[in-house]
Amino acid sequence: MVAAAAAAVIMMVALAVGCGRTGTWDDINPEGPPVHTVQCGDGLCDLGEDCASCAPDCGRCAGCGDGTCSDDEDCRSCSVDCGVCVDCGDGSCSDAENCDSCPIDCGSCTACGDGACGADESCASCPLDCGLCAACGDGTCGANETCASCPADCGVCPACGDGICQATENCLSCAPDCGTCPSCGDGVCNPSNETCFTCPADCGTCPQCGNGVCSANETCASCQQDCGVCSVCGNGACESFETCSICPQDCGQCQPMGCLEVVLCSLQCIDTSQNPPGFSIACISNCVSQGCANVQFFVDQFLTCAIGAIPFCGGDFSCLQQRCESQLAACIGATCN
Repeated sequence: MVAAAAAAVIMMVALAVGCGRTGTWDDINPEGPPVHTVQCGDGLCDLGEDCASCAPDCGRCAGCGDGTCSDDEDCRSCSVDCGVCVDCGDGSCSDAENCDSCPIDCGSCTACGDGACGADESCASCPLDCGLCAACGDGTCGANETCASCPADCGVCPACGDGICQATENCLSCAPDCGTCPSCGDGVCNPSNETCFTCPADCGTCPQCGNGVCSANETCASCQQDCGVCSVCGNGACESFETCSICPQDCGQCQPMGCLEVVLCSLQCIDTSQNPPGFSIACISNCVSQGCANVQFFVDQFLTCAIGAIPFCGGDFSCLQQRCESQLAACIGATCN
């Protein structure tokens, strides 16, 4: 009986839909057909979107990018000519903003970073593909510049430096979080996207770098001398100057090193080509910290002797062994409780 009743219901629905009767989609699916949500930045130029309301999907309107903010342009439709909107940078991607007009709030458009400066991209919305705007680096934060497109003039964005490369950040705007761009370090300062801020390795340090003050338009990537090294403990990356002893979250738990390992590690921190020898205290301390208490004590004894012997031995380890034989023997014999 149950099977027969079910078959009868199915037959009635089929007749209602297939034979032109008054049955509708809602009769068999009360929730209705799938609805495509119109969203600027989804790559589809939908009904109701055009070049003025959604350049990321429909392309820029004619005249946008000519340097003049005409009557039919505004900060939403053509930020490269009219400047960014007043509320751009408030941390909220409002209905009046999109990835083209305000990437600092809405994130970069999908195509940004593909290496091609598309018709819907500009130096203001996607310097990764289109290069930095000509005025970027002149010391003045222009109307169409933000901390995302030109931190050298506008200062770095607040989230830059937290160790996480956010959707609103890239290698040009926030190298501390996202790393330097691939071309940085090739020895050539490319004027389209490299400056003393984005790539001091190729372009040299900026004039204010080295004054002892880490200003708003400097980062650990653009000026280590003032801002220190780029390392954030807890972001999952074992970065410069992080070790297992000071940041096991990123670098893993330390495996205690033996005396000879610590000694060899420490000696690599000493530059015997200089007179007197140069050495990095941080480097040596990182090596020593990886030994247990007894190893650290005896390593300290040996290194104190070895540093005094370097003027006679230079970098000859066998000579250092002979002059500090007893200290090294005690170190090698150290046990960890």
